[in-house]
Amino acid sequence: MSTFYKLKVSGVRSLTPSSVAISLSVPGELKEKFQFDAGQHLTLKQEIDGKEVRRAYSISSAPSEPELTVGIKRVEGGTFSTWASDHLKENDSIEVMPPKGHFLFTPSNKAQHICAFAAGSGITPIMSIIESVLNSHPENTVVLVYGNQSPEETMYHTEIKAFAKKHTDRFFVQFIYSRSREEGALQGRIDSSTVNLIVKNKFKDRNFDHFYICGPEEMINNVKETLGKNEIPEDQVHYELFTTSHEEDVSDLKGETQVEVTLDDEVFSFVMDKKKLVLDAVLNENIDAPYSCQGGVCSTCIARVTEGKAEMVKNQILTDSEIEEGFILTCQAHPLTPALKIDYDDV
Repeated sequence: MSTFYKLKVSGVRSLTPSSVAISLSVPGELKEKFQFDAGQHLTLKQEIDGKEVRRAYSISSAPSEPELTVGIKRVEGGTFSTWASDHLKENDSIEVMPPKGHFLFTPSNKAQHICAFAAGSGITPIMSIIESVLNSHPENTVVLVYGNQSPEETMYHTEIKAFAKKHTDRFFVQFIYSRSREEGALQGRIDSSTVNLIVKNKFKDRNFDHFYICGPEEMINNVKETLGKNEIPEDQVHYELFTTSHEEDVSDLKGETQVEVTLDDEVFSFVMDKKKLVLDAVLNENIDAPYSCQGGVCSTCIARVTEGKAEMVKNQILTDSEIEEGFILTCQAHPLTPALKIDYDDV
């Protein structure tokens, strides 16, 4: 079930002309439910113009902080981001689902060296990761490569500068701007040459334990590919998409599937067209399944296939081992067999 809780907005702060930081206070009785790991996200729900709208936003605050903060960048034509930027204010209440997500930093008893690549609003989960890395061990280090159009459009620019000033020997930032020339910053966008500059030149003597990448699909794929060419093991590279693009072809899918859904220990049955996505069909039956982005980038709608087969249109979240275990993103999955059983509880 998609369980939401009303949280009070404790603050709204402008980050750039096109983005805001929304802070939420969590009452004592909900503290345990809203505990999170650095890198996870929240799903916010609001009725806008008579329609329920859900969006996933990464948490930018660290787990040690008393409030939850998310960064929201206004998207052209974006229903939720426009509403949040223009209307959400201090002391308002908004419905929030407890934290989820697999884009995580896990503290360790030994020192860890982290490298992060972020572009635009992809910095939001990275902010939480940076602070958690620096706070969890006195010898941890972080290198951040952060791309934007200009300093004025750089989310959390002041906070990042403060990190660099406070942790002069443990936190290093390389800004890169596509529309501005600034002293000490690179010109252009994050690409293979940027990655090579960091791992082969500036920090060639540092053995990074993990790499975190967050931003547009093209940037993520470019960084991943370049890290692979530098013989960085795949299990050390973690990434999260904020936007993705894919043109779906369902012309080969014909017929119907008998679907059985287990959710909150209840079993629901219905018939769906194979051309439809599983989550869409589930929601059409008024089954309160968990979901948020409906774009395959947040992992909220994960379920396990217990019988039959389903194929995802795209997947940038689940690992090969998770897919082998039967997990699917229901917002991206089409049934391929005459019968399909999925379990939202067994995840």
